[in-house]
Amino acid sequence: DYTLWQQRQLLAGENTPGTLAHTQLQHWRTTLTDLPEQIPLPTDRPRRATYSFDGDIAPVRLDAELHAALVALAGECRATLFMVIQAGLAALLSRLGAGDDIPLGSPIAGRTDDALDDLVGFFVNTLVLRADLSGNPTFRQLLERIRTTDLAAYAHQDIPFERLVEILNPERSTARNPLFQVLVVLQNAAEPAYELPGLHVQPIRIAPGVTKFDLSLSLDERRQADGTPAGLDGYVEYSSDLFDASTIESLIARFTAFLREAVADPDRPIGDIELLTPRERTELLPSWNDTADGSSPACWPDLFEARAGAAPEAPAVLFEGSTLSYGELNAQANRLARLLTARGVGPEHLVAVA
Repeated sequence: DYTLWQQRQLLAGENTPGTLAHTQLQHWRTTLTDLPEQIPLPTDRPRRATYSFDGDIAPVRLDAELHAALVALAGECRATLFMVIQAGLAALLSRLGAGDDIPLGSPIAGRTDDALDDLVGFFVNTLVLRADLSGNPTFRQLLERIRTTDLAAYAHQDIPFERLVEILNPERSTARNPLFQVLVVLQNAAEPAYELPGLHVQPIRIAPGVTKFDLSLSLDERRQADGTPAGLDGYVEYSSDLFDASTIESLIARFTAFLREAVADPDRPIGDIELLTPRERTELLPSWNDTADGSSPACWPDLFEARAGAAPEAPAVLFEGSTLSYGELNAQANRLARLLTARGVGPEHLVAVA
């Protein structure tokens, strides 16, 4: 019955104004217009011409304190925990160079009718949730934008993703997924208990060695018996063609730190939220930037004049068997300078060189 309804009623009315399919397709055509073909992720290697689907996973753990703060902020903004997670991931990717137009894929249960509640079957669809980060919004403002976009997407969720790709017809490539390359998932259903006579059963997470997307963030929400937040556990699944394990570990650490900073002060612009760890800040500023060598600061012309005065016979320029000493080169440079001055050339004037 579901298949017949989808085929004969939902998808059959795509070109008929006023039908559910036509209305929803119009929404997606408008929402996804000028969507970036590919967001520039901070990869370790260039993208191959053909996607290999080779992948790995790295664990993610957000503690109960951060979990509670995320839930509290979601409540303040009339949003969901998923929207806060999505906002954090989009903002982080933007800060890492992915631009200010971040489309993320996300699965949705697809059980929009009460008649489907007790039906066994796979009704999941994939939505493209576009995040607008232009103008350096505060995290609260970004969350409001995402809330508006997500609610509209949920209201137009019936068009199958594969059909949407066919209709929008983006530039296809064997190197990437169409419409989005990063997936975000939040599972908040209670984990079922597995009880079998004489057996102790527990779920384990395995690394299958494959991935469908460049990056996939999947989190499971944990609650205490009284319903209070107990933390978020999950993993990042990533393309090993593009990323090293150390890069993903760093990405997860930055994501966690970014969320802590964002919920602590959601009215701070996302561009002002600290991304560096204390160790990285020490490396970048005092350590790697320690370029002092004991010499006095001087401009290049002063350094050249000093060298020409101290060793005028020393070779300065070698070219095709000819040599100019520092003294000769300085004399030629001065003659040229006097000529240019006589022609009216002064500071900040442009001189063409042939």
